[in-house]
Amino acid sequence: MSLIAKTPKPPYYAVIFISLRTEGDNGYGEMATKMVELASKQPGFIGVESAREDVGITVSYWSDIESIKNWKANLEHQEAQRLGHEKWYLSFKTRISKVEHDYGI
Repeated sequence: MSLIAKTPKPPYYAVIFISLRTEGDNGYGEMATKMVELASKQPGFIGVESAREDVGITVSYWSDIESIKNWKANLEHQEAQRLGHEKWYLSFKTRISKVEHDYGI
């Protein structure tokens, strides 16, 4: 998998998830891998980029808002969200943005 997502010509949407983790893995790594695999099978999914240092940043790209809503409602994703609230995150913030321009090399 490429580290930089291959995205289509805009517009499309970005879900930006910023997090501060609790100490220890506690099953987080396995669940994170499972969620990327599951998201990649969802209609409207375009790609994902992720980095972690002191702050974790994961950006997933979607074709439309409806696809994002459907992903949020996915039962396995809801279970991961519950576990995140209970044991993996000290704090987090989710932002949804419409991408109108992108460029790069």
